[in-house]
Amino acid sequence: MRSQSRFGSTGLVLVLGITVGLLSGLGVFTFGYAKGGSYMTNDPKACANCHVMQAQMAGWRKGSHRSVAVCNDCHTPPGTVGKYATKALNGFWHSWAFTTGRFPDEIQITGRNHQVTESSCVKCHAALVDGIQSTRNHRAGVTCLSCHARVGHQ
Repeated sequence: MRSQSRFGSTGLVLVLGITVGLLSGLGVFTFGYAKGGSYMTNDPKACANCHVMQAQMAGWRKGSHRSVAVCNDCHTPPGTVGKYATKALNGFWHSWAFTTGRFPDEIQITGRNHQVTESSCVKCHAALVDGIQSTRNHRAGVTCLSCHARVGHQ
């Protein structure tokens, strides 16, 4: 004689369905509440969805790059895969930091994102950078952001 489970197969399907439904609903709600769709655009307003980015947004609006570059131009690598992989990675860690309350009062760029931004500077200002780098071999470790840290955000 087979033993019957407490819920039976119908009950198990019901519990599983309710669980999947609740998790899906929570995911859809969170995506909507966090304005998730906006992060798939190039609109700089998406970067300022969080209050800690308001100062950077205001600085960009006053800065010299506002008419030639948006956030993604400087803060994501070129190409669709690199761009969205970076956005996903940063989005995950930003969400984690805000959910757990573990973020610094003044935001700080990570090493990886610093390299992405540095590469963007070099890409857009290649002619100028080539000239500077040819005269600075003794200071090869100097980056654009060493001297121009506030350029994009005042």
